[in-house]
Amino acid sequence: MFKTKEELARVIDHTILSPDASFSAIKKVCEEAKKYSFASVCVHPCYIADAKELLRDSAVKVATVVGFPLGANTTAVKLVEAVESVKNGADELDVVINISALKSENYNLVGMEIRNIINVTRHVVHKIIIETCYLTEDEKIKAALLAVEAGALFIKTSTGFGSKGASVDDVVLLKKTVSDRAYIKAAGGIRDLKTVTEMVQAGASRIGTSSGVKIVEEFINGSSNHP
Repeated sequence: MFKTKEELARVIDHTILSPDASFSAIKKVCEEAKKYSFASVCVHPCYIADAKELLRDSAVKVATVVGFPLGANTTAVKLVEAVESVKNGADELDVVINISALKSENYNLVGMEIRNIINVTRHVVHKIIIETCYLTEDEKIKAALLAVEAGALFIKTSTGFGSKGASVDDVVLLKKTVSDRAYIKAAGGIRDLKTVTEMVQAGASRIGTSSGVKIVEEFINGSSNHP
């Protein structure tokens, strides 16, 4: 599947979103991201500027979260959070939809909110988190379509804080739904190379995980055992 460790690393968002993560932990994750050349480091908004500085001499992007992890903030709050995050140096925004609004069939609110966030932060990558564990199949399809129609580049499965993370079935469903109109990011509970491979084979282009180093080391060790 992956020919080199670099190819594997480029699909990984090296993520540190635990509520008790200290600054030293953020620094360690950024150093790891530079060493392994991950796609991005995903940090809470308060650490964006620090991560940007720590990653200054690398190609690693800084990602952050908006409306995390419940998606239940008002649109105005999400807009401020998105704009502030970009001002502080974020290259990518992982935005949680208003899950309650979606389940209430208030599709205008969900779509408008995504569209407004994208409109005020035009020059960054937007990954829209639909939190699949709370949605029916029809709701997953609807959420993905709303995000694509609003201009999102990625549909993301999960926050990692819901009742369940990414599944292969969800990745297949989302990729089938959006086809080549958007990419899929799988996140939540992805901790080994086997799972990463399954998700990418199912259609994911990006993987969110806090186990990036372990996964790449697993690939390296496996490769050295099979010359």
